[in-house]
Amino acid sequence: MSLKDEVLHIAQKAREASHALGNLSTAVKNSALEEMAEALLLSAGKLKEANELDLEGGKKAGLSSAMIDRLTLSDAVIRRMASSLKEIALLPDPVGEVSRMWKRPNGLIVGKMRIPLGVIGIIYESRPDVTSDAAGLCLKAGNAVILRGGSEAIHSNLAIVEVLQQVCRERGIPAQGIQAVPTISREAVEEMLQLEDLIDVIIPRGGEELIRFVVSKSRIPVIKHYKGVCHVFVDASADPDMAQRIAFNAKVQRPGVCNALETLLVHRRIAPVFLPPMAKAFHAAGVELRGCPETRRILNGIKEASEEDWAAEYLDLILAVRVVDDLDQAIQHIIRYGSSHTEAIVTQDYSNSQRFLREVPSSTVLVNASTRFSDGSQLGLGAEIGISTSKLHSFGPMGVEDLTTSKFIVYGSGQIRT
Repeated sequence: MSLKDEVLHIAQKAREASHALGNLSTAVKNSALEEMAEALLLSAGKLKEANELDLEGGKKAGLSSAMIDRLTLSDAVIRRMASSLKEIALLPDPVGEVSRMWKRPNGLIVGKMRIPLGVIGIIYESRPDVTSDAAGLCLKAGNAVILRGGSEAIHSNLAIVEVLQQVCRERGIPAQGIQAVPTISREAVEEMLQLEDLIDVIIPRGGEELIRFVVSKSRIPVIKHYKGVCHVFVDASADPDMAQRIAFNAKVQRPGVCNALETLLVHRRIAPVFLPPMAKAFHAAGVELRGCPETRRILNGIKEASEEDWAAEYLDLILAVRVVDDLDQAIQHIIRYGSSHTEAIVTQDYSNSQRFLREVPSSTVLVNASTRFSDGSQLGLGAEIGISTSKLHSFGPMGVEDLTTSKFIVYGSGQIRT
């Protein structure tokens, strides 16, 4: 079978499975998710063996420490994968939910019902835990899913999918509802992106290069997840200790992910008090600071920030720092250089917090909390399929409800249109 025929076959089987998945009861879906969680835990040894092959390949390929971290299937990661599936099982089932019923003058009763999207293609890099999260979310929302992970995680992804498919077989659920493209060829992605009659939506998840490649090649609607240039603004009224804890966590806790802090904005009035101890903490953690002229006046010896630094997604222990005159300048900076991902303000001024929430046009905006909370599981979604930085069809972390659409339903009593 040629590569083109293989991808076509996968998509055809997914389309067939999607009809059955869309009609599964909530109880069947939830019990399957619970069993999948247990199966992952029981298969931890097998999963780590497969993952070790990927880790060896990644190290030989010279992947960065951040990428190796994202690639690793530790016991803790596997437990987190299982926990996510159990959380998804506990979420309300959006499929079949009817909302916004209204009556027309002619007596028609009109409403909207949530339905699955159908077949979802997920194209992603590095993180094998995305495989189980995406499969679980798609199953709960009644969708079939075609998973095409990065070449660096091929063994891990195939092993996870096999575990999930086995549960489907045992439960009488079409196993073709969860499939992985079993090749690392980039041509397989290009073939997949042409199948607009079989795949309803593509969700790419990874670096900016991957996203732009998918958008340029796809004939299928794409929900885009571009880079995460995330900001924390330390307002003049901020509690310095709180601001330091939040900024440190946002940058250092896991620097290689899209919701990590990349640019720190500091109000001019608090900068002389806040920046020296903040810089000391960052330096102790190995963070390289790149600052504006005012930042460099306060902090001797740090590197000058270039224009490119303000729009950079480092995914590493590097941080751009800018001193701003006020809230307006902070918001203007975010609008100009941000990526519509996640921004936070640290402030004790209620008016400023509300302005920041209203006027910053990003998908997640926080007050007095770390940007690292911009995550499906942290926001109560169970898990996420990705973080959309475009406003169609969803914006921000995407959970189960975001993997459905709605149709009109109409009740009549014999009405005809005249």
